[in-house]
Amino acid sequence: METALLTSTLTLLTLTIILTPLLLPLLLPKHKNTPTTITRTIKTAFTTSMVPMTMYIFTGTDNIISCWEWQFITNFKIPLSLKMDQYSLMFLPTALFVTWSIIQFTTWYMLEEPYKMKFFSYLLTFLVAMLLLTIANNMLLLFIGWEGVGIMSFLLIGWWQGRAEANTAALQAMLYNRIGDIGLILSMAWLALTMNTWELQQTFSHTKIQTLPLLGIILAATGKSAQFGLHPWLPAAMEGPTPVSALLHSSTMVVAGIFLLIRTQPLINNNKTALSICLCLGALSTLFAATCALTQNDIKKITAFSTSSQLGLMMVTIGLNQPQLAFLHISTHAFFKAMLFLCSGSIIHSLNGEQDIRKMGGLQKTMPTTTSCLTIGSLALMGTPFLAGFYSKDLIIENLNTSYLNTWALLLTLLATSFTATYSLRMMLLVQTEFTRTPTILTMNENNPTIINPITRLAMGSITAGLLITTYLTPIQTPPMTMSTLTKTTAMIITTLGIILATELSTMTHMLTPPKQNTYMNFSSMLGYFNLLAHRLNPTKLLNNGQKTASQLIDLSWYKKMGPEGLANFHLLLSKNATTPHTGYIKAYLGSFALSTLIIITSCLTTN
Repeated sequence: METALLTSTLTLLTLTIILTPLLLPLLLPKHKNTPTTITRTIKTAFTTSMVPMTMYIFTGTDNIISCWEWQFITNFKIPLSLKMDQYSLMFLPTALFVTWSIIQFTTWYMLEEPYKMKFFSYLLTFLVAMLLLTIANNMLLLFIGWEGVGIMSFLLIGWWQGRAEANTAALQAMLYNRIGDIGLILSMAWLALTMNTWELQQTFSHTKIQTLPLLGIILAATGKSAQFGLHPWLPAAMEGPTPVSALLHSSTMVVAGIFLLIRTQPLINNNKTALSICLCLGALSTLFAATCALTQNDIKKITAFSTSSQLGLMMVTIGLNQPQLAFLHISTHAFFKAMLFLCSGSIIHSLNGEQDIRKMGGLQKTMPTTTSCLTIGSLALMGTPFLAGFYSKDLIIENLNTSYLNTWALLLTLLATSFTATYSLRMMLLVQTEFTRTPTILTMNENNPTIINPITRLAMGSITAGLLITTYLTPIQTPPMTMSTLTKTTAMIITTLGIILATELSTMTHMLTPPKQNTYMNFSSMLGYFNLLAHRLNPTKLLNNGQKTASQLIDLSWYKKMGPEGLANFHLLLSKNATTPHTGYIKAYLGSFALSTLIIITSCLTTN
C-alpha cells in the first residue's frame, strides 16, 4: 500500500514539475522563463520519473488514483482517475528523456526566433497533453489529451505562419484528424449509452463488445497514427520546424493512436473482425509508406515516411494481439527517430536550409559526429542486431512468422522491412559519402554543446534502450520458445536483401541513362497518386458539378425559366388570350358559346 502511494505521489510530482514553467508566468506575472530553465525542468522531471518506474519494475503493482468525481447525470459518473501501470510508468521517462534532448536542441535551432519562449511553451503543452492521454484511466481524460495533442500539433506545424505551405499542412493535419475524432466520439457515445460508464476498467469487464464501436476506435487510431487512407498529413507536417517534427514523430501525436489501441486492447481482444482490420491495415500502411520513401529526396520526408511505415508495423502488432510488443516498439522507436530528426535539423541548419539529399554528400568529413549518429539511427531503424530497433522489430516479425494469420500481411510486412533498409542506406550514401555537392562557402560547426549533447545522448539511447526495456518489460502473452533457424533470422535476411538492393541500385545509377518518365514509374515519387486523387481530382469534380448545378439548374431553370422570363411569357400568353378573343376560328366561337350557356344554366338552377 505504501509503495503504491509513493508511486502515485512521485508520478504526480513529475507532472507538477513539467507544468511549473507553464503555470508560473500565470501565477507570477513578473516571472520569465528562459530556454535553460525549461531544459533543466524537463531534466528534473525525467530524473523524478525514473523512481516510480524503478519501483514498479521491482514490485509490479498497478495503481489507480481517483481525485475528484463529476456526476452531471444521476447514473453516470466521471471520476478524475489516473492509472499507474506498466505502460504509463515506462512511457513517462522515455518521453521525458526524448523531450529533454529535443528541448535542449531547440535552444540552438530556434535561437533567432522572435517568439521562442512561446514556442517552448507550446512544446511543453504538447508533451503534457500526451502524458495526460497516457496516464488517463477514463475516456474523458483520454479524449482531453487526445484533442490537446491535435490542437498543439496544429499550432506547431503552422508555427511559421508566413509560409503558405505551413498553413496548408497544419490545416490538413487538423482535417484528417477530425475524421478520426468522429470515430472516437461515436465510440464514447456508444459506451456511455450501452455500458453507462467511461471508466476503462469497467468497460473491460464486458466480454462481448459489438464491432461498430471498435471500428470507431480503429478509425480514430487511423487518423492520429496516419494509417493508409488518412496518412497524407504526416509527410506534409514536415513544413513545421524540425524540433516539432522530432517531438511529434517520436513520443507524441502519432503514437497516440497506437497507444489508444493498446489501452483498449481488452475490448478488441476477442473480436476477430477488429483484429483482422488492424492487421491488414497495418501491413498495407507499412508497405505503402516504405514504397513512397524509396524515391523521396527531402531528408525530412524520408524520415517522416519511415515513421509512417513503423506505425504500420505497430498496427500489425495490434492485429497480432500483442500490445506489449507494440508498446516496446513505441519506446525503442522514440530514441532513434528523435535522433534522426535532430541530425536532419543539424544538417539542414548547417547547409543554410538545404533539405535535398542530392545536394549534400561528403558530410562525413565536415560533420563527423552528426553523420555518425545519423548512421546509428538508420541502422537501428533497419533492425541491426543489438541496436534498439532490433529488440522490437525482430520480435514483431518473429511473432508474425509463427502466427496462423493472414499470409498476405506477412509478405507485405517483410517487403516493407526490405524497403526500410533500402531507403535508409540510400539516404546514408547520398548524405555522407562520395564527393561533396554543397556550396563551399558554408561554414559548418557542430562543436556547440547544445547540438552535440542531445544527439549523442539519443545515440546512446538508440544503442542501449532496446536491451534495457526488453529486460524489464514483462510480456502479457508467452512468446514462442522454439522456431526454425530460417524463421528466427527472417528479419535479418530480408534486411540484408534490402541493403544489397540499395547498393546495386546505387551502382547502376552511375552507369545507366535515366529512363523516360511515365505514369507508372512515378508511383513512388508521386506518393501513390493519393494526393492527386484526394486533393485534386475529387475537389475538381465537386466544383465542376457545383458550377453546372448553379449555372444550369438554379440560374437557367429557376431564375430564368421560372423567374423573369417565365413571368414575361405567362403575361404575354394571358394578354393574347384576354385582349384578342376574336381569332376567326369556329372552334373558339363554339367554345365560348358553350361556356357561356353552361354558366347561365348553372346560375339558373342555383337560384331556383
